[in-house]
Amino acid sequence: MARRKSKAKQQEEFLKGVMGLAFIVPGFLVFSMTKSVEASLVAGGVGIVIAIAILINISIAKAQRLKRSGIAEIDKMDGVQFERYLGHLFRSQGYKAEVTQAAGDYGADLVLSKDGKRIVVQAKRYSKNVGLKAVQEAYGAIALYKASEAWVVSNSGYTEPAYKLAKSNGVRLVNRDELIEMLIQMKEKMSASKKAKDVKTSA
Repeated sequence: MARRKSKAKQQEEFLKGVMGLAFIVPGFLVFSMTKSVEASLVAGGVGIVIAIAILINISIAKAQRLKRSGIAEIDKMDGVQFERYLGHLFRSQGYKAEVTQAAGDYGADLVLSKDGKRIVVQAKRYSKNVGLKAVQEAYGAIALYKASEAWVVSNSGYTEPAYKLAKSNGVRLVNRDELIEMLIQMKEKMSASKKAKDVKTSA
């Protein structure tokens, strides 16, 4: 069964559809009223210009969102720094997070605990898509660490075989888009906490 399209791919296809409609709909409406090909082409052109302006604004908002998330800094980290940062990230979500030893971690870079649940996490700070090995290592660490779940967290994406293996073994794959969402939530929570503290201090 084909893997579900990513959120970014869905948005890209949606925007392409919007661009097409931006030209066709105004042009058709004007032509149906005026029967003028020239007027319909002008209307279609205006529709395209408006659509482009909207896309530019969306692109700017997306760039600002990425900057706010801090993903660019993560892309520059080494593996150990990434593991420690993930520990900080998951603690902000209410997990007890233990970063394992860099050597001999047996497939688990972090061990998370929350509500009686134990989760092993394989962290992959990659510049390319993560493959099968990370999924295999994460799944293999479940028994050793007496965990109930295994996750792989990456600042990148995953290969199709990795997605298939993860699905069959119940391993959760956190890709770049999901990681960005987590980072933004953490920063918003920290910002709200800081504001509340400042208000309390000034009161």
